[in-house]
Amino acid sequence: MNTKILDNLAEIKRLDKKNMLGSLESLAGQVKDISAAVKKIKTAASGIDNIVVLGMGGSGLGAHIVRSVFGKEIKAPLSVVHGYRCPGFVCQRSLVIAASYSGNTEEVLSAFAEAKKKKAKLAVIAAGGALAALAKKEKVPAVIFTTKNNPCGSPRMGLGYAIFGLAFLLAKFGLMKFGDKEAAAAVAIISRAQKRFGPSVAMKKNPAKRIALKVANQSVWFIGAEHLSGNAHVAANQMNENAKRFAGYFLIPELNHHLLEGMLNPAGNKKNLCFIFLESKLFDQRNQKRFSVTKSVLSQNKIVCESVILTEKTKFGQALEAIIFSGYASFYSAVASGIDPTPIPFVDYFKKAMSGK
Repeated sequence: MNTKILDNLAEIKRLDKKNMLGSLESLAGQVKDISAAVKKIKTAASGIDNIVVLGMGGSGLGAHIVRSVFGKEIKAPLSVVHGYRCPGFVCQRSLVIAASYSGNTEEVLSAFAEAKKKKAKLAVIAAGGALAALAKKEKVPAVIFTTKNNPCGSPRMGLGYAIFGLAFLLAKFGLMKFGDKEAAAAVAIISRAQKRFGPSVAMKKNPAKRIALKVANQSVWFIGAEHLSGNAHVAANQMNENAKRFAGYFLIPELNHHLLEGMLNPAGNKKNLCFIFLESKLFDQRNQKRFSVTKSVLSQNKIVCESVILTEKTKFGQALEAIIFSGYASFYSAVASGIDPTPIPFVDYFKKAMSGK
C-alpha cells in the first residue's frame, strides 16, 4: 500500500493509464452534454401507469439514483430491471426505457424487444450501438449522447449521462419536473464536491483519500437510506470495479432487522469488514437515530466503521456529492494499491465467454 501516492498527482496519472481521473473530473461536462442532447427530443405519450428502466452494471446505476431521490415526485412507479425479461405487468400503458452506455448490452436488448412485443411505450438512453439504431428506425424518443467527457470509457464513470439522461427524459414525458435550471444547479454542486474530494485536496483534509486507505485490507460495505439508497448501490459497484475490492451495500432501516446479528461470525469479521455510512441531516429523524445506534452495535462487535456526512442542502445535491465521494474513494483505493482502476479483466472474460468467442 503506497500511502504517499494519493498526494502525488504525477504518480497517480502514471498509474491511471486510461485516465479515469479525467472522467471523475468531467462529471459536470457530462451533465452539459446531456442538457444539449435532450433539446431535440419530442414525446407525445400519455396514459403512463408505470415506468421500467432496463439497465445492467454501470448503465443501470442512474435509475437507482433517480428513483431514490425523486421517487416521491415521479408520477408513476419506477422499476429497475437487471436482466433479460420484462416484468409481467408491462403493457401498452407502460413506459420502458432501455439504458445502455454502449447500446449493445444483450440483456437490455432482449428485454427491450419483449417490451416492444407487449406494445409498451419505448425510449432509449445510449451512446450509440444497436439501441441507437433501433431508436432511429422505430422513431423512438432517444437520448443519444457523446462520450467525450468520459475519457476512460467505463459506463460506471459516465453517471452524468445515466442520471441526467433519465431525469430529462422523464421530464419530457411529463412524469417529473426537471430542466436546465436543475442541471445548472447540479453543475455548481459538482464543482463544490470536486473541491472537497478531488486530487488537489491533501490527505489530511480529504475524506475520500482517508477512507481509501482505511479500507486497504478490508471488504467494504456501504450503508445508505432514503434519498441516498441509490448512492450506496453506486458506491459498492464502483469499489468492486475500480478498486477490485469485495464490496456491497445495505440500507437502513431494513438492515436493522437482520444484519446486526451477523456481526459475531465468522470471527474474522473484526479484521475483514469496514462499514461506510452515507449520512444526512435530511433523513427522517428516526433513521438518523438508527444510524447512530447501528454504529454503536458495530463498535460493540469491534467492527470498523466510518461516516461521510453529506453537506449539500437538497436531496439531489447530496446524491451528487455522494457520487463524487464514492467515485474518488474507489479510485484512490485502486491507485494506493498499485492498481490501474479502469481495466475489468474478469468482467471482460465473462462477456467473451458468454459470447462464445
